[in-house]
Amino acid sequence: MSFARAFSYRPAALAASAALCAGALVSTAGQAQAAPSTSAATTTSATAATAVPAAAKTVAVTSAVATSTTSSVTGALALSTAVVNTAASLVGRPYRWGGNGPYAFDCSGYTKYVYKTWGITIPRTAQQQYRASHKIAKSAIRPGDLVFFVSGGYAYHVAIYAGNGMIWHAPHSGSSVQKVKIWTSAWVAGRFI
Repeated sequence: MSFARAFSYRPAALAASAALCAGALVSTAGQAQAAPSTSAATTTSATAATAVPAAAKTVAVTSAVATSTTSSVTGALALSTAVVNTAASLVGRPYRWGGNGPYAFDCSGYTKYVYKTWGITIPRTAQQQYRASHKIAKSAIRPGDLVFFVSGGYAYHVAIYAGNGMIWHAPHSGSSVQKVKIWTSAWVAGRFI
């Protein structure tokens, strides 16, 4: 996912905040600019780049691409953190079949609501979310990704990965949103961020 795409999902305030953490300031057009603390050096560098040989310009472009890739990862991680924080803020909300929030949730209503808070649109049911997600290896899962509990290829439950083998979810009737350890090996990781 590109840096610009990652930031197009959420409000400008989060984009600017996450970009500052990444060491770049994002303009409304989605182009990275130097952070205020390095702007003088960047301006000098940009001015000098017009008078340098093509080989030096290639190095500068390669460096910019590497920085963009790093920024893309940093932007996705900032969004992942925001998703997990929102999931945690809903602890204790009761489970209700068909619940879409904000006061009660079923499992997929919970994941949809949390993602929607950050401008990410995902389908409604666990199975639809499972089909639409980008499947990733369990070893590649990061906080904010979705954990699908599957049987016979069918996703019957979904949760938000919190890190360290833990998930946030709305488990079942008579319970509420809570953080628990993943209890089975029959799960698949999916990513929208």
